[in-house]
Amino acid sequence: MSDDKAGVRLDKWLWAARFYKTRAQAVEAINGGHVHLNGVRVKPARSVQCGDELIVRKSGMEFVLTVLALSEQRGPAPVAQQLYQESEESRARRESLAEERRLAAAAGVLPARRPDKRGRRQIIRFTGRGA
Repeated sequence: MSDDKAGVRLDKWLWAARFYKTRAQAVEAINGGHVHLNGVRVKPARSVQCGDELIVRKSGMEFVLTVLALSEQRGPAPVAQQLYQESEESRARRESLAEERRLAAAAGVLPARRPDKRGRRQIIRFTGRGA
C-alpha cells in the first residue's frame, strides 16, 4: 500500500482490491459503465485518490465504497480489503438481496428430470439461443 498523492489508475486499483480477476475485466467493466467515481462515469486511466467514492456494479450487486488506501500491486485478500471501506447501507442492501435470491432459489421447483434431446431443442427454440 502506498499513500502516493499522484493516485493510481482506476483499473489497477480495482484489480489490486480484488473486485476483478484481471485488469482487462476491470477495463471492460469501467468502459461498460459499471463503475462510477464520485458519481461520474470515468475511463480506466482515471486516477483514484484516498477518500474518493466508488460505485461498482458487479453480478447484480452494487458496492458503494470509500477508497482508504492506494495500491498498484495485487496482494492477499485481507490486504486488499484494507484498501476500501464499504458503506453500511450498501452492505445491508447486498445482504438483503442475497437473502432474497437464496429464498427464491429455495422456493423454486426443480424439474423431476433433465430434459431429453427433444426437450432441449424445444428450450433452445423457445429461448432463441440456438445457432
